[in-house]
Amino acid sequence: MSVRRSSHFSRRAWEARFVNFALIIVCIFAIFPIFTTVTISFKKQADITRKPPILFPCDTPEKSFEWSACRWATEGYERVFAPKPDENALLGIKLTGNLVQTYIPNTIMYAFSSAIGVSLLASLSGFAFSRYRFKGHNALMTAIYAVTGIPLITNMLALYQMGITLRKNLPFYDDRLFLIFVYFGFFLPISVWITKGFFDAIPRELEESALIEGCSPLGAMFRITMPLAAPGLVSIFLMTFVNVWNEFIVAYLLVTKNEYKPAMFGLYDFLSQNIINLQVLAAACLVIAAPIIILFLFTRKTFFRAMVEGAVKG
Repeated sequence: MSVRRSSHFSRRAWEARFVNFALIIVCIFAIFPIFTTVTISFKKQADITRKPPILFPCDTPEKSFEWSACRWATEGYERVFAPKPDENALLGIKLTGNLVQTYIPNTIMYAFSSAIGVSLLASLSGFAFSRYRFKGHNALMTAIYAVTGIPLITNMLALYQMGITLRKNLPFYDDRLFLIFVYFGFFLPISVWITKGFFDAIPRELEESALIEGCSPLGAMFRITMPLAAPGLVSIFLMTFVNVWNEFIVAYLLVTKNEYKPAMFGLYDFLSQNIINLQVLAAACLVIAAPIIILFLFTRKTFFRAMVEGAVKG
């Protein structure tokens, strides 16, 4: 009996080691491109174009690696940020690069506005679909689910023609507002389904108790139900924010003025100007990715909690 139990534990231990080893290999493959991008962003042009290539620019004629001989450089970031002295600036330096002065602020505005709008509309719609039964309820939910399967790129011709028509006929037309509404329409359907799932898992008795205590239906929704569904709403916000941040083709086609273009267009612009200067492209990639990384570092607990709860509830 003890021999059988020990062999069982031994097999489970070997399985755990194998799984851990496989996860380490997967993480190495996932992190290596990021690590390479970081090292390239701090290399000089001569070290990037060397043949055979080197991972660290720390070699000498005598040794293949020497810490004191490392030739790190910030040329890529200087090209991206383009700092210039300015007495009126906070630190006496003004960043004049188009990527940080124009494109990234535009993307922050697009992503934040879209994420806030989608989260608000999805929460109200998901609550209505979860708590109320009305004529055409199932048909409308099915139609919303069907819309989520249509790629945004397939609607680009119609959206492009719509933008041209609105631009010609509306004096107050703004490409930025039109782009945000396009993001609303694309990310809202799937968000409604996700929020409905979170609201379905919240007992109705909690709202009924609040109504008995004197709360209005809206008061019960905002004071009881919404706080309990907060992890799901945060996941909707993050999903929309990241997708809008990484989106390129829609903004490229629907926004006519370069001063309104997002960060991905800025990266495309850098690619056309610095196709040989890989350190500049690597620096631009890291600058664009930094806000998303910071956002996930501050919201990772809520996001993973929402994902786990969604999986359990599903």
